[in-house]
Amino acid sequence: MAVSANIEFDVSAPASVVMEVLMDIESLPDWSGPHKEAEIVDEYDDGTPKTVRMVVTAAGISDEQTCTYEWTDTTCEWHLLESNQLSEQHGKYTVTATDKGSRVHFDLAVDLKIKLPGLIVKRAQKMAVDTARKGLTAEAEKRAAG
Repeated sequence: MAVSANIEFDVSAPASVVMEVLMDIESLPDWSGPHKEAEIVDEYDDGTPKTVRMVVTAAGISDEQTCTYEWTDTTCEWHLLESNQLSEQHGKYTVTATDKGSRVHFDLAVDLKIKLPGLIVKRAQKMAVDTARKGLTAEAEKRAAG
């Protein structure tokens, strides 16, 4: 079952700080509740994360995932390489500078290997969007302040 979610939100932190948080893969479990572990397996020549292994728990289901990342100055994009529970995953953060900080657009599309009740899928979808908005906002604003 393919599921997608997207949201736009404002962050009171410079775009560079938001991108710094996204590149700090090891900090994901600190600000993203579903992420229990996150480690960089491989990096690009410039030191940005290329391949990442994560343990994610959403809607009561735990999954180990390996994703490949692509970066620009204003985007963080990832694609699923391996997963126990998902057949596909594509996500993207697009960060735009504003006069008050940043505007973030988050897109996520996943396809599950197994059939789950719609209620559980919707709960996981809401968790992903809430984490993107609340967790990323709080972490970026904390780093910008101090």
